[in-house]
Amino acid sequence: MSLSLIQIRDKNDLVEAIQSAQRTNKSIALQGAGTKTNLGRHVIQAHILSLKDLTGVTLYEPEELVLSARAATPLAEIEMLLAQNNQQLAFEPIDYASLFGQSGNSGTVAGALAINASGPRRIKAGAARDHLLGFSAVTGRGETIKSGGRVMKNVTGFDLSKLICGSYGTLAALTDITIKVTPKSETEKTIILFNHSERECLNLLRKAAASPYEVSGLCMVPSGAMEGFDQNLAALRLEGPEISVASRCESLCHGLVENDIDRLLLNEKASRLFWQKIKNFEPIIAHNGQVWRISVAPRDGRDIIESLQSAGLPIQGYFYDWAGGLIWLAVDSAPHAYAQIIRSIVDQKGGHCTLIRADIKTRETVDVFHPQSTVLAQLTSRIKFSFDPACVLERGRLRAEF
Repeated sequence: MSLSLIQIRDKNDLVEAIQSAQRTNKSIALQGAGTKTNLGRHVIQAHILSLKDLTGVTLYEPEELVLSARAATPLAEIEMLLAQNNQQLAFEPIDYASLFGQSGNSGTVAGALAINASGPRRIKAGAARDHLLGFSAVTGRGETIKSGGRVMKNVTGFDLSKLICGSYGTLAALTDITIKVTPKSETEKTIILFNHSERECLNLLRKAAASPYEVSGLCMVPSGAMEGFDQNLAALRLEGPEISVASRCESLCHGLVENDIDRLLLNEKASRLFWQKIKNFEPIIAHNGQVWRISVAPRDGRDIIESLQSAGLPIQGYFYDWAGGLIWLAVDSAPHAYAQIIRSIVDQKGGHCTLIRADIKTRETVDVFHPQSTVLAQLTSRIKFSFDPACVLERGRLRAEF
């Protein structure tokens, strides 16, 4: 357990706590709602800085599609506010709660941005980092920084959002954020295609992704991995005005398959429920093993799974998102998490993978994040030490060396 919990009331408290940690060379863990604690390497820090008091929406202008909030504002609160104005977070933040046995939708907005939590709609709307307009934060030097503003064209402070998002709190502690929101679609429908092999399903998804029909969700689930579906399925989501969605669905189906018997069209309610299940990892949630997140070129998704199967990997379950470019893989638990086998195969395709779920001992000894090339590792180190020269923020969470 960490040695102490420090309650942060405002930005001044945060500056003081980080500066004190730097002077005494004590490491710090950042915590909002605590839902991301099990992500990354496991390292015992000297102090936990609780940011849970830094909460509340500070600005919301629906007409301008912009919202500002303090770091620990619950995502659920923001999404509820947006829903009242028929708006949404387009990057569809993924929620790891179900993988760790936690209550769903309990994370904070800063936590989602810190891990760049992007869901199925990323293929169309972009990642979380693409929706961060501006932020205020305190670096590991104990210095307050501000980047961006309230419009996309504002590049004050360079584009630091691309560094902060996905840094897991190792560069700076977010205090305030401003994000772009979007109107919610009038309706949505999902086409489910059956009676195809996994490779054929993935080929159909890639073909749909290259079409002009603006598909906003592309996943493939193997036979039996989801309740109610006993065949391989390829799912394609279309969103927008009712007349547009209906027309695009029909055109897309005709362009992909000839036999109408092999498809199912989910209405708006059923479509939203289906993609909620994909966001909540339903195809692998029943498995109790270790979970890997594998990112590759969509054309290589099936090759990766076949190679892993041929190598004798004890696979419990898997499914594909992003037209095959993202694989969620559950395997039997092992002290080494089969990291060498998985990474050697993924490396051959130029992809990368992250160990998402494993016990503490495994996350202490196995590289959770994909090893970097020498040049990239050197660049990462330079960025880390420019923000946090004493490595006080989340020491060792990304890399053992810092």
